[in-house]
Amino acid sequence: MSNLLSVKNLSVSFKSQDLNVKAVKGISFDLKKGESLGIVGESGSGKSVTALSIMRLLPQPPAEISSGEILFNKTDILKYSDKELREIRGNHISMIFQEPMTSLNPVFTVGYQIDEALILHQKMSKKTAREKSIDLLNQVGIVDPEGRVNSYPHQLSGGQRQRVMIAMAIACKPDLLIADEPTTALDVTIQKQILHLLKDLQKNLDMSIIFISHDLGVISEISQQVLVMQEGKIVEEGPTKDIFKKPKENYTKGLIACRPTLEVKTARLPTVSDFVEGNTNIIDQLPIKENKKSSAEVILKVKNLKKHFPLKKSFFGKTLSSVKAVDDVSLEVEKGSTLGLVGESGCGKTTLGRAILQLTPATSGQVFFKDTDLSKINKKEMKAMRRKMQIIFQDPYASLNPRMTVGNSIMEPMLIHKLWPNRDERISRVEELLEQVGLSKNMKNRYPHEFSGGQRQRICIARAISIEPEFIICDESVSSLDVSIQAQILNLLKDLQDKLNLTYIFISHDLTVIKFISDKIAVMDKGKIVELNDPENIYHSPQNPYTKKLLSAIPVVSF
Repeated sequence: MSNLLSVKNLSVSFKSQDLNVKAVKGISFDLKKGESLGIVGESGSGKSVTALSIMRLLPQPPAEISSGEILFNKTDILKYSDKELREIRGNHISMIFQEPMTSLNPVFTVGYQIDEALILHQKMSKKTAREKSIDLLNQVGIVDPEGRVNSYPHQLSGGQRQRVMIAMAIACKPDLLIADEPTTALDVTIQKQILHLLKDLQKNLDMSIIFISHDLGVISEISQQVLVMQEGKIVEEGPTKDIFKKPKENYTKGLIACRPTLEVKTARLPTVSDFVEGNTNIIDQLPIKENKKSSAEVILKVKNLKKHFPLKKSFFGKTLSSVKAVDDVSLEVEKGSTLGLVGESGCGKTTLGRAILQLTPATSGQVFFKDTDLSKINKKEMKAMRRKMQIIFQDPYASLNPRMTVGNSIMEPMLIHKLWPNRDERISRVEELLEQVGLSKNMKNRYPHEFSGGQRQRICIARAISIEPEFIICDESVSSLDVSIQAQILNLLKDLQDKLNLTYIFISHDLTVIKFISDKIAVMDKGKIVELNDPENIYHSPQNPYTKKLLSAIPVVSF
């Protein structure tokens, strides 16, 4: 079978006045018609730059393709005119981007945006294009496609927006579909549906797929061939089965090993750097996870907590219908332990976390922190209480002020709570915190955009512990990180817990991460806790059908 796509000796650089970063360094690979290729590697390895080069979507300048050919149907895309590129994009080569909310135009309905591609490339009438758009939404599993075709992106869930992106990408039955981290931030159940959908579409349309991800479980489910990229180079390639069963490079072994699995029983996760440095026996050297002894002190107690959001009100303001985001939840968290809170998007996890911290007022119920009813204290008392209770948000970039240096961001809570007597001592404390989370103290004068995602998450952790809290809610704090960075952050959180006797509620949709870090797990569905038990019982003897459904959706590397 002939090659649909051939990339030959591709090199890409990003240049500025005093900087020249080589993002892709002379890579070559082939893709046959109807075949799926997975590209894996850490952030900065060149995966997305390679995909954007194929689509000719790199900004020039600062990007510069310094060498190579990209042959699509034996024609070099790099030599295409703008008119030829407009003809091929969306028609013969389509792309699903990582973040659908930023990829969809917020001022147009999703139907209009799918119609646009059909009218432009297929020369359909508006009426025919609209009928085809509804059919495409139905194909990708959108419930009530006739109604949803008139929805705006903000009115859809993350999974629905990703399905809309897929509908747009396949509208013109492309020969090649490039999927750049399309399932990274999705629940395991939605992720499973998207993967099945892509495999069905590939079979029905005889379509080739390039699937980019740092999740090796996902790659093993969808790809026939795998490229492993590191620092702009291909370090290993071959059939998926061979790469996963017998990886040759230490870097590949590290990527596979640092991903938490249901079978992992170690107290720490191996990291890619361990393997790169040649310590391939690190797993045998890690301590075994032991069950924590029950603490006599319950630091947090939640009683019959409810949070309802009104959907419809009468003319006089009376609530006629509402969404029960948190519906009569009761739980306890012991000091020094971690309670994992798991469930699909929309189940109420984040709302529960915010209600516990009084960041959103509860409809009814009580939250006791060390026997203090948080709903009955005034603002001044609540401000003092906030020193003991902190939160690490999902998106570290959105959590940091882009106009403040990271040193000032970490120092800000100290100023609010009037900790440490003078600026010099606060600066010294900032430097100590940066080193405590694995960063250099000299980084304090940098701005958030100068750091990677993993480094920004470390900065948010440093800020959270800057005022010496006793209790922290980690809200999806590792969900969008590479498996290698994820392993480092999870190890860091465990180390800080042991050193500072911290108590966590760890919110996530990733069941393997929850199992690794938690002492107890609460499974949440439709605002309710449907199962609460220790990790081993949850994973090996689940009692609730919803828990069983979540577990069955976890992508597993198995050959």
